[in-house]
Amino acid sequence: MENEAADQNQPSSEMESLSVESQAEAGSSSSCPTATQMTSEERFRIVRSVGEECIQEDELLNLLTKKPQPICYDGFEPSGRMHIAQGVMKTISVNKMTSAGCKVKIWIADWFAQLNNKMDGDLKKIQTVGRYLIEIWKAVGMDLADNKVEFLWSSEEINSRAHEYWPLVMDIARRNKLPRIIRCSQIMGRSEQDELSAAQILYPCMQCADIFFLKADICQLGMDQRKVNVLAREYCDAIKRKNKPIILSHHMLPGLQQGQEKMSKSDPSSSVFMEDTEAEVNLKIKKAYCPPKIVEGNPCLEYIKYIILPWFNEFKVERSADNGGEKTFKSFDELVVDYESGDLHPADLKPALSKSLNKILQPVRDHFNKDANAKDLLKRVKGYRVTR
Repeated sequence: MENEAADQNQPSSEMESLSVESQAEAGSSSSCPTATQMTSEERFRIVRSVGEECIQEDELLNLLTKKPQPICYDGFEPSGRMHIAQGVMKTISVNKMTSAGCKVKIWIADWFAQLNNKMDGDLKKIQTVGRYLIEIWKAVGMDLADNKVEFLWSSEEINSRAHEYWPLVMDIARRNKLPRIIRCSQIMGRSEQDELSAAQILYPCMQCADIFFLKADICQLGMDQRKVNVLAREYCDAIKRKNKPIILSHHMLPGLQQGQEKMSKSDPSSSVFMEDTEAEVNLKIKKAYCPPKIVEGNPCLEYIKYIILPWFNEFKVERSADNGGEKTFKSFDELVVDYESGDLHPADLKPALSKSLNKILQPVRDHFNKDANAKDLLKRVKGYRVTR
C-alpha cells in the first residue's frame, strides 16, 4: 500500500458506498418490463430463480406483494482474486434481484476477513482486495445505476453505528450455546473439527447481526452460508419477531477438477478467474474434468447451466459438418439430451464453452488493461499470498 495516506486508517473515499454506472449492462434491455409494471407473481418468479433453496416461498411472495423495494443482502470477504462464480453468477443474481425491484446491499466484510485471518489479517491488504472486487463488478456488467446496488464496508458501517451493532451481537451470543455457533463454522470455510480461534467464534454472531443491522428482508448468499441464515431465523423466534429474514441460497459451482466440490482461490486450476487471459481460460477448460455422456458432477456442464445459458440465453457449438454441424442450444435440458447420447462430445463442447467464457470476460480484461487504478489494484492483489 505504497504511500497512500488514505490506507493508514479507514477505507478511502473511493471505498465508500459506491453506486456507479457499470460499463456494460448485463442482461438489461429497454424492452423488459420494469418492476412497477410486474405482478407480484412475476417478481416472485424472477427472485426465486436466483436460489437453489428458499426458506420460505410463501414468505417471499408475501414480501414482494406488500413491499415495493425489499432489501436484499449479500456479503463477501475480500480474500483474494475473484473467480467466475463470484463475478458472473453474482452479477446475474444481482441484476435479477434489482430488475424485480429489490435494493441490494453488498456487505464488504473487511473486518470479517481479518477475523478469519485472510491476507494474514492485514486490513490494508484486505481493503485493497475489496476495491479490486468492486472494479470487476463494475466492468462485467452489474447494473449499479439509480442506487439499486450499495456497497457497504463493514468496518465503516459498524464504527459509525456501533451503538446499534454491538448490542445485537451480544444478544445473539447470549442466546446461543457454543456448539450452535460452532455448527456455523462452514460459513468461514472451516469445519466443526477445526481448532477455531476466539475470533472465529465471534464471527458467526457478527454475521447473524449483520442481517438485522442492514435491515435485510432477503439473505441472498451461497448454500455454504445457510447455517448462519437459519440462526438468524431462530433468533427471530427467540425475540418473538414476526418478520423473519427470507433465505435465498444460490448454487455453489464446483471446481474444474474431478471431485472438487467447490472452487478454491489457493488452487488456480480449480476455477476461471475474472481477469484470466484468453489463453488461460482455454487451457483451464481444456484440462477440466468433462467425462463423455456423464452429466452428474461434470463441472463444464455446470458452467454452461449456471453461467453461459443465463448470460446469453443460448449455448452455441461450432463444429464441422462431419461432426454434426453447428448447433445452438436454448435450454440445459436440450443440451443434456445430446450430451448423454454422445451426439455432443467434450472435444466440441469445451472450445464452445471457452469461447463463451472469453466473450463474457473480455470487458473485464479491457478495463484492467486500460484503467490505471484497476491495473494497479490487480497488480497488488496478484502479489498477495492467499492465506486460509
